[in-house]
Amino acid sequence: MDFEYTPEQIQLRKAVREFAEAEIAPHVMEWDEAQIFPHDVIHKLGRLGYMGAIFPEELGGAGMGYIDYSIIIEELSRVDGSVGIILAAHTSLCTNHIFKSGSDEQRRRYVPKLASGEWLGCWSLTEPEAGSDAAGTRTHAELDGDTWVLDGAKTFTTNAHYADVCVAMAVTERAAAQHGISAFIIDKGTAGFRLGKKENKLGLRASATGEVIFESCRLAQSQFLGRKNDGFVDSLKMLDGGRISIAALSIGMAQGAYDAALRYSKLRRQFSRPISEFQAIQHKLVDMAVDLDAARLLNYRAAWMLDHGQRVTRESAMAKLFASEAAVRIAGEAVQIHGGYGFIKDYPVEKFYRDVKLCTIGEGTSEIQRLVIARQLLKS
Repeated sequence: MDFEYTPEQIQLRKAVREFAEAEIAPHVMEWDEAQIFPHDVIHKLGRLGYMGAIFPEELGGAGMGYIDYSIIIEELSRVDGSVGIILAAHTSLCTNHIFKSGSDEQRRRYVPKLASGEWLGCWSLTEPEAGSDAAGTRTHAELDGDTWVLDGAKTFTTNAHYADVCVAMAVTERAAAQHGISAFIIDKGTAGFRLGKKENKLGLRASATGEVIFESCRLAQSQFLGRKNDGFVDSLKMLDGGRISIAALSIGMAQGAYDAALRYSKLRRQFSRPISEFQAIQHKLVDMAVDLDAARLLNYRAAWMLDHGQRVTRESAMAKLFASEAAVRIAGEAVQIHGGYGFIKDYPVEKFYRDVKLCTIGEGTSEIQRLVIARQLLKS
């Protein structure tokens, strides 16, 4: 086992941190308050190769691994989780689904533009009546001659209102439940494809989350993604990698909250000395640091395994479960260390506290992660 970062990974972390501090940090609260989508930053991330980090260079990607990808999301999310989740949904879910399940023609058509950040992607699985229970999917697709006709609606789709490409799941064989779901690629501007409500969220407010709606949306056979009725199975594979990205998102925001709390504890004075000298504060900081290290190591294990072609269903679920719940604890303690100032928007921990909760919900709730892990444990 090797617990050292490579020189390239050290340089990558430094480069992403400098970018985040210069290009994102000055705008975080403005974007959050007004729910401003950071178009310019996303395009810059594309030009730097970060939007296509895990895809091969011949398709316009950066040819990196999942540990490198995790570092990118961590460092962006350490400053603003909204930017981290925009990149994560675009990369791990939408683009990766096309890359892993698509035909050579689909890969050549979509991956280079998505990897470069010229196009932004979204991925739609969840519905109002089908969250954790994908078998409840109501969006359906029927073949009319040589054209697929999609009808239905998806909710909680990250990047929906700004995406150029949407990958969506629809029922193609009702009797087969989740084993009768297929995937489709829908281009922005396709007739019958429109956007619904944009959600007004508690946190991650610069990231747009909303509905996509299909009304007699006609798609050519070339828009069918993967094998018929394998859409849900392929989605689970995407979520294995996606949970690594959500763990990285959690770790990044937790790191930002911890850094702010540590810094504040050294500056804030009570009873004529810095509060960092009080044992109660020291114990909080220690517990936060231990949680951070444990979460990062769990996630890097899953990332390393995925980079080496191993199945990571259990490991990515463990990383996502622990990292997300640890991030909630860390952000809560960061607010507590700040006292009354932690409840004020002038200090960054207030935003981290709002943002991190999504990580225990998105891409499978903590309850679902425990179910996934239990099934894997009971197989052995």
